Amino acid sequence: MLEKCWLYLQFPFVRYAFVVGVLIALCSSLLGVTLVLKRFSFIGDGLSHVAFGAMAVAGILNLTNQMLLVLPVTVLCAVLLLRTGQNTKIKGDAAIAMISVGSLAFGYLLMNLFSTSSNLSGDVCSTLFGSTSILTLSRSDVWLCVALSAAVLIIFLLFYNKIFAVTFDQDFATATGTRADRYNLLIAVIIAVIIVLAMNLVGSLLISALIIFPALSAMRLFKSFRSVTVCSAVLSVVCALAGILIAILAGTPVGSTVVAVDVLAFFICYFIGILI
Repeated sequence: MLEKCWLYLQFPFVRYAFVVGVLIALCSSLLGVTLVLKRFSFIGDGLSHVAFGAMAVAGILNLTNQMLLVLPVTVLCAVLLLRTGQNTKIKGDAAIAMISVGSLAFGYLLMNLFSTSSNLSGDVCSTLFGSTSILTLSRSDVWLCVALSAAVLIIFLLFYNKIFAVTFDQDFATATGTRADRYNLLIAVIIAVIIVLAMNLVGSLLISALIIFPALSAMRLFKSFRSVTVCSAVLSVVCALAGILIAILAGTPVGSTVVAVDVLAFFICYFIGILI
Protein backbone atom coordinates (compact mmCIF):
# COMPACT_ATOMS: atom_id res chain seq x y z
CA MET A 1 0.00 0.00 0.00
CA LEU A 2 2.88 2.37 0.79
CA GLU A 3 4.34 1.75 -2.65
CA LYS A 4 0.96 2.46 -4.21
CA CYS A 5 0.66 5.72 -2.24
CA TRP A 6 4.16 6.76 -3.31
CA LEU A 7 3.31 5.96 -6.92
CA TYR A 8 0.19 8.14 -6.81
CA LEU A 9 2.13 11.01 -5.23
CA GLN A 10 4.30 11.18 -8.34
CA PHE A 11 1.35 12.67 -10.21
CA PRO A 12 1.00 16.47 -9.86
CA PHE A 13 -2.82 16.39 -9.63
CA VAL A 14 -2.60 14.16 -6.54
CA ARG A 15 -0.16 16.52 -4.84
CA TYR A 16 -2.41 19.45 -5.75
CA ALA A 17 -5.38 17.64 -4.19
CA PHE A 18 -3.53 17.09 -0.91
CA VAL A 19 -2.32 20.71 -0.72
CA VAL A 20 -5.73 22.19 -1.45
CA GLY A 21 -7.49 19.68 0.80
CA VAL A 22 -5.28 20.52 3.79
CA LEU A 23 -5.68 24.27 3.31
CA ILE A 24 -9.46 24.09 2.93
CA ALA A 25 -9.81 21.80 5.95
CA LEU A 26 -7.65 24.10 8.07
CA CYS A 27 -9.54 27.26 7.15
CA SER A 28 -12.94 25.60 7.56
CA SER A 29 -12.14 24.33 11.04
CA LEU A 30 -10.98 27.69 12.38
CA LEU A 31 -14.23 29.50 11.66
CA GLY A 32 -16.33 26.40 12.31
CA VAL A 33 -15.89 26.79 16.07
CA THR A 34 -17.18 30.35 15.92
CA LEU A 35 -20.18 29.41 13.77
CA VAL A 36 -21.18 26.55 16.07
CA LEU A 37 -20.92 28.71 19.19
CA LYS A 38 -22.84 31.57 17.58
CA ARG A 39 -25.48 29.11 16.32
CA PHE A 40 -24.77 30.07 12.71
CA SER A 41 -23.99 26.51 11.60
CA PHE A 42 -26.43 26.54 8.68
CA ILE A 43 -25.01 29.70 7.12
CA GLY A 44 -22.45 27.46 5.44
CA ASP A 45 -25.21 25.40 3.91
CA GLY A 46 -27.03 28.48 2.65
CA LEU A 47 -23.93 30.07 1.14
CA SER A 48 -22.89 26.81 -0.50
CA HIS A 49 -26.18 26.75 -2.41
CA VAL A 50 -25.63 30.36 -3.42
CA ALA A 51 -22.20 29.37 -4.74
CA PHE A 52 -23.84 26.54 -6.71
CA GLY A 53 -26.25 28.99 -8.33
CA ALA A 54 -23.43 31.40 -9.16
CA MET A 55 -21.36 28.57 -10.60
CA ALA A 56 -24.27 27.58 -12.84
CA VAL A 57 -24.47 31.16 -14.17
CA ALA A 58 -20.70 31.26 -14.67
CA GLY A 59 -20.89 28.01 -16.64
CA ILE A 60 -23.63 29.39 -18.87
CA LEU A 61 -21.54 32.51 -19.53
CA ASN A 62 -18.55 30.29 -20.38
CA LEU A 63 -16.28 32.12 -17.96
CA THR A 64 -12.78 30.68 -18.02
CA ASN A 65 -12.30 31.53 -14.34
CA GLN A 66 -15.60 30.92 -12.54
CA MET A 67 -14.15 32.25 -9.29
CA LEU A 68 -14.44 35.79 -10.68
CA LEU A 69 -18.22 35.51 -10.45
CA VAL A 70 -18.77 32.89 -7.73
CA LEU A 71 -16.66 34.57 -5.04
CA PRO A 72 -18.16 38.10 -5.25
CA VAL A 73 -21.73 36.76 -5.40
CA THR A 74 -21.18 34.50 -2.39
CA VAL A 75 -19.57 37.30 -0.37
CA LEU A 76 -22.44 39.65 -1.25
CA CYS A 77 -25.02 37.06 -0.14
CA ALA A 78 -23.10 36.53 3.12
CA VAL A 79 -23.40 40.25 3.82
CA LEU A 80 -27.10 40.22 2.89
CA LEU A 81 -27.75 37.22 5.14
CA LEU A 82 -26.11 39.00 8.05
CA ARG A 83 -28.07 42.21 7.48
CA THR A 84 -31.35 40.42 6.80
CA GLY A 85 -31.04 38.28 9.91
CA GLN A 86 -30.35 41.28 12.17
CA ASN A 87 -32.35 44.21 10.91
CA THR A 88 -35.60 42.98 9.36
CA LYS A 89 -38.66 40.92 10.15
CA ILE A 90 -37.14 37.95 8.31
CA LYS A 91 -35.00 36.23 10.92
CA GLY A 92 -31.67 34.57 10.22
CA ASP A 93 -32.86 30.98 9.83
CA ALA A 94 -35.70 31.97 7.50
CA ALA A 95 -33.38 34.15 5.41
CA ILE A 96 -30.89 31.30 5.06
CA ALA A 97 -33.66 28.91 4.00
CA MET A 98 -34.99 31.36 1.40
CA ILE A 99 -31.63 32.10 -0.19
CA SER A 100 -30.47 28.48 0.04
CA VAL A 101 -33.48 26.85 -1.62
CA GLY A 102 -33.94 29.65 -4.16
CA SER A 103 -30.30 29.61 -5.30
CA LEU A 104 -30.22 25.83 -5.58
CA ALA A 105 -33.45 25.73 -7.60
CA PHE A 106 -32.52 28.56 -9.98
CA GLY A 107 -29.01 27.17 -10.43
CA TYR A 108 -30.29 23.74 -11.47
CA LEU A 109 -33.01 25.31 -13.66
CA LEU A 110 -30.47 27.45 -15.53
CA MET A 111 -28.15 24.49 -16.00
CA ASN A 112 -31.02 22.54 -17.59
CA LEU A 113 -32.19 25.40 -19.82
CA PHE A 114 -28.86 26.68 -21.12
CA SER A 115 -26.28 23.97 -20.58
CA THR A 116 -24.37 22.74 -23.61
CA SER A 117 -22.76 19.84 -21.76
CA SER A 118 -23.47 16.31 -22.91
CA ASN A 119 -23.25 15.05 -19.32
CA LEU A 120 -25.43 17.44 -17.33
CA SER A 121 -26.14 14.92 -14.56
CA GLY A 122 -22.41 14.33 -14.10
CA ASP A 123 -21.68 18.06 -13.94
CA VAL A 124 -24.40 18.63 -11.35
CA CYS A 125 -23.26 15.65 -9.27
CA SER A 126 -19.65 16.84 -9.34
CA THR A 127 -20.67 20.35 -8.26
CA LEU A 128 -22.96 19.14 -5.49
CA PHE A 129 -20.75 16.40 -4.09
CA GLY A 130 -17.25 17.35 -5.25
CA SER A 131 -16.69 13.88 -6.67
CA THR A 132 -13.76 14.60 -8.98
CA SER A 133 -13.21 18.36 -9.09
CA ILE A 134 -10.34 18.38 -6.59
CA LEU A 135 -8.47 15.88 -8.77
CA THR A 136 -8.67 18.16 -11.81
CA LEU A 137 -7.16 21.32 -10.33
CA SER A 138 -4.67 23.31 -12.36
CA ARG A 139 -1.57 24.98 -10.92
CA SER A 140 -3.28 28.38 -11.09
CA ASP A 141 -6.23 26.99 -9.08
CA VAL A 142 -3.81 25.74 -6.42
CA TRP A 143 -2.00 29.08 -6.16
CA LEU A 144 -5.31 30.92 -5.90
CA CYS A 145 -6.36 28.57 -3.10
CA VAL A 146 -3.03 29.10 -1.34
CA ALA A 147 -3.38 32.89 -1.57
CA LEU A 148 -6.97 32.96 -0.30
CA SER A 149 -6.21 30.45 2.47
CA ALA A 150 -3.22 32.49 3.59
CA ALA A 151 -5.40 35.61 3.71
CA VAL A 152 -8.01 33.78 5.81
CA LEU A 153 -5.38 32.51 8.26
CA ILE A 154 -3.70 35.90 8.60
CA ILE A 155 -7.02 37.68 9.22
CA PHE A 156 -8.07 35.06 11.78
CA LEU A 157 -4.79 35.37 13.69
CA LEU A 158 -4.78 39.18 13.57
CA PHE A 159 -8.35 39.51 14.83
CA TYR A 160 -8.42 36.42 17.05
CA ASN A 161 -9.20 38.36 20.23
CA LYS A 162 -12.03 40.32 18.59
CA ILE A 163 -13.53 37.19 17.05
CA PHE A 164 -13.33 35.52 20.46
CA ALA A 165 -15.12 38.48 22.06
CA VAL A 166 -18.03 38.65 19.61
CA THR A 167 -18.38 34.86 19.66
CA PHE A 168 -19.01 34.53 23.40
CA ASP A 169 -20.69 37.80 24.41
CA GLN A 170 -21.51 40.23 21.63
CA ASP A 171 -23.33 42.65 23.93
CA PHE A 172 -20.38 42.87 26.32
CA ALA A 173 -17.96 43.27 23.42
CA THR A 174 -20.06 46.15 22.10
CA ALA A 175 -20.20 47.76 25.56
CA THR A 176 -16.39 47.68 25.79
CA GLY A 177 -16.01 49.53 22.48
CA THR A 178 -15.67 46.63 20.05
CA ARG A 179 -17.47 47.19 16.75
CA ALA A 180 -19.28 43.85 16.87
CA ASP A 181 -21.14 44.48 13.62
CA ARG A 182 -17.87 44.94 11.75
CA TYR A 183 -16.40 41.72 13.08
CA ASN A 184 -19.59 39.79 12.38
CA LEU A 185 -19.35 41.10 8.83
CA LEU A 186 -15.70 40.02 8.70
CA ILE A 187 -16.66 36.53 9.86
CA ALA A 188 -19.39 36.34 7.20
CA VAL A 189 -16.99 37.38 4.42
CA ILE A 190 -14.34 34.87 5.53
CA ILE A 191 -16.94 32.11 5.64
CA ALA A 192 -18.02 32.99 2.10
CA VAL A 193 -14.41 32.67 0.89
CA ILE A 194 -14.05 29.31 2.64
CA ILE A 195 -17.32 28.08 1.11
CA VAL A 196 -16.12 28.88 -2.40
CA LEU A 197 -12.81 27.13 -1.77
CA ALA A 198 -14.43 24.09 -0.17
CA MET A 199 -16.65 23.43 -3.18
CA ASN A 200 -13.60 21.93 -4.91
CA LEU A 201 -13.16 19.45 -2.06
CA VAL A 202 -16.58 18.28 -0.90
CA GLY A 203 -19.08 20.00 -3.19
CA SER A 204 -21.82 22.42 -2.25
CA LEU A 205 -24.07 19.97 -0.38
CA LEU A 206 -21.40 18.68 2.02
CA ILE A 207 -19.63 21.91 2.96
CA SER A 208 -21.47 22.31 6.26
CA ALA A 209 -20.10 18.97 7.41
CA LEU A 210 -16.54 20.13 6.78
CA ILE A 211 -17.17 23.23 8.90
CA ILE A 212 -19.23 21.71 11.71
CA PHE A 213 -17.93 18.20 12.45
CA PRO A 214 -14.33 19.08 13.43
CA ALA A 215 -15.62 21.79 15.79
CA LEU A 216 -18.18 19.46 17.39
CA SER A 217 -15.55 16.73 17.74
CA ALA A 218 -13.10 19.08 19.45
CA MET A 219 -15.81 20.29 21.83
CA ARG A 220 -16.22 16.73 23.10
CA LEU A 221 -12.59 16.77 24.29
CA PHE A 222 -11.80 20.35 25.32
CA LYS A 223 -13.60 23.29 26.92
CA SER A 224 -11.53 26.42 26.24
CA PHE A 225 -11.97 28.33 22.97
CA ARG A 226 -8.28 28.16 22.06
CA SER A 227 -7.97 24.43 22.79
CA VAL A 228 -11.12 23.65 20.84
CA THR A 229 -9.91 25.73 17.88
CA VAL A 230 -6.48 24.06 17.78
CA CYS A 231 -7.94 20.57 18.19
CA SER A 232 -10.54 21.28 15.52
CA ALA A 233 -7.83 22.38 13.08
CA VAL A 234 -5.72 19.27 13.72
CA LEU A 235 -8.70 16.92 13.40
CA SER A 236 -9.90 18.59 10.23
CA VAL A 237 -6.51 18.37 8.52
CA VAL A 238 -5.98 14.74 9.55
CA CYS A 239 -9.48 13.76 8.38
CA ALA A 240 -9.00 15.57 5.06
CA LEU A 241 -5.67 13.82 4.42
CA ALA A 242 -7.11 10.43 5.38
CA GLY A 243 -10.26 10.98 3.32
CA ILE A 244 -8.39 12.04 0.18
CA LEU A 245 -5.94 9.15 0.52
CA ILE A 246 -8.74 6.59 1.00
CA ALA A 247 -10.68 8.05 -1.94
CA ILE A 248 -7.67 7.81 -4.25
CA LEU A 249 -6.78 4.25 -3.20
CA ALA A 250 -10.33 2.90 -3.06
CA GLY A 251 -11.76 4.89 -5.98
CA THR A 252 -14.55 6.42 -3.89
CA PRO A 253 -15.89 10.01 -4.25
CA VAL A 254 -13.49 12.39 -2.54
CA GLY A 255 -16.04 14.69 -0.91
CA SER A 256 -18.20 11.95 0.55
CA THR A 257 -15.15 10.04 1.80
CA VAL A 258 -13.72 13.09 3.59
CA VAL A 259 -17.05 13.77 5.28
CA ALA A 260 -17.40 10.09 6.26
CA VAL A 261 -13.99 10.25 7.95
CA ASP A 262 -15.08 13.44 9.76
CA VAL A 263 -18.23 11.69 10.99
CA LEU A 264 -16.19 8.71 12.21
CA ALA A 265 -13.80 11.06 14.03
CA PHE A 266 -16.78 12.74 15.72
CA PHE A 267 -18.08 9.45 17.11
CA ILE A 268 -14.59 8.51 18.33
CA CYS A 269 -14.24 11.88 20.08
CA TYR A 270 -17.76 11.55 21.47
CA PHE A 271 -17.00 8.22 23.17
CA ILE A 272 -13.61 9.46 24.38
CA GLY A 273 -15.38 12.47 25.88
CA ILE A 274 -17.76 10.17 27.75
CA LEU A 275 -14.87 8.14 29.15
CA ILE A 276 -12.90 11.13 30.37
